[in-house]
Amino acid sequence: MARVELIMPKMGESIMEATILKWRKKPGDRVELDEPVLDIATDKVDSEVPSPVEGVLAEVFFKENDVVPINTVIAILETDASAAAPAASPAVSTPAPDNGQTPVAAEPAETAAAVPFVPATPAAPAPSASAISDRFYSPLVRTIARQEGISQAELDRIPGTGLEGRVTKKDILAYVEQRKAAAPASAPPPPAAPTAPTATAPTAPTATSLSGNVEVIEMDRMRRLIAEHMVASKRTSAHVTSFVEADVTNLVLWRNRVKDEFRKRYGENITFTPLFIEAIVRAIGDFPLINSSVEDTRIIVKKDVHIGMATALPNGNLIVPVIRHANHLNLVGLTKAVNDLANRARQNQLKPEEIQGGTFTLTNVGTFGNVMGTPIINQPQVAIMATGAIRKKPAVLETEHGDVIAIRHMMFLSLSYDHRIVDGMLGGSFLRRVADYLEQFDPNRAI
Repeated sequence: MARVELIMPKMGESIMEATILKWRKKPGDRVELDEPVLDIATDKVDSEVPSPVEGVLAEVFFKENDVVPINTVIAILETDASAAAPAASPAVSTPAPDNGQTPVAAEPAETAAAVPFVPATPAAPAPSASAISDRFYSPLVRTIARQEGISQAELDRIPGTGLEGRVTKKDILAYVEQRKAAAPASAPPPPAAPTAPTATAPTAPTATSLSGNVEVIEMDRMRRLIAEHMVASKRTSAHVTSFVEADVTNLVLWRNRVKDEFRKRYGENITFTPLFIEAIVRAIGDFPLINSSVEDTRIIVKKDVHIGMATALPNGNLIVPVIRHANHLNLVGLTKAVNDLANRARQNQLKPEEIQGGTFTLTNVGTFGNVMGTPIINQPQVAIMATGAIRKKPAVLETEHGDVIAIRHMMFLSLSYDHRIVDGMLGGSFLRRVADYLEQFDPNRAI
């Protein structure tokens, strides 16, 4: 039998570690080629790790909920030598393109045969940490500590909320914030100042949450990440929100008229979302500064238009898959992309690259019957648009014979934008232009 290493894959440029959510196979279980062996999670997306070979799962080196650095050996697979010899090298790199991972070539099967009992590999981060401490720190935590000038002794004193008391990214970022806040008051002993708030912070909510007729619900991993991203966005951007009301009667009547024919011809249900995205893309062409980001004092204007589409998941959480190069897609292409990404998002089948790189985001609060909303910007973008529910309302129409009141399909659009670089004129003009394109929709448009 030859032994093949199963490596923790790289799930994106900025991803340095992943959490093992669940082992689908136990040591001794048979695995087929490309069969999922375990589920992992990063701060971007959940994913499956498939087997690079057909064989038996011999050993696993980490438990569920362990945080593992990328490119670390997480398990050993045993397979027939004859089958493994030609496949050993591409074993781990073969599934990589399907998961958006950076290919990692495995060593030839023979090199893993005798001594790859690689507790040495998972244990490697601890020895490299320091001779002073044997506490495990992920590469991401160590990078942040180095950038913030946190010494090893100081790092060892940070309370950890991760598995077995490990310091997570959230722990060290919270410590950095407290450290900065405490510095002016007491510069000489920086560790002592943040330690006190850190110790008391968890106890206060615990005391209040356990009193009275209450239910305590622990946030799941995705909800904690969403909370962290939302708070970070409000800290980063100066949020301003503008509103317009649009008459979308022509658009609604056109969709109602063609939706059955559209489904027969293209095999897709056409919703309002691709129609909204089409208008947004046209308006971005008129106001390209909306499709940008901020880096220090520089404004980075993106030539590619990648539209993020906020999607509610069955568990109540939110994810934002990205329609790439939306400015190069026609309405049929947008419809196919919207339906495909929304369906796979709800089934937890998105790839890491499919939720990264957005340049502008659309969220449809009308799905929940809301008439308007004030969305929070999806960093590092500078604007996000919300579409409200479409409702029949009396409206004044100007005709050649005078003003009349008619029943029209009306909706509110809202745009939250980063006032650091998007002023009221640009934000308001862009939002008005989107509404104009929706109002001027051709009711006789062919499909």
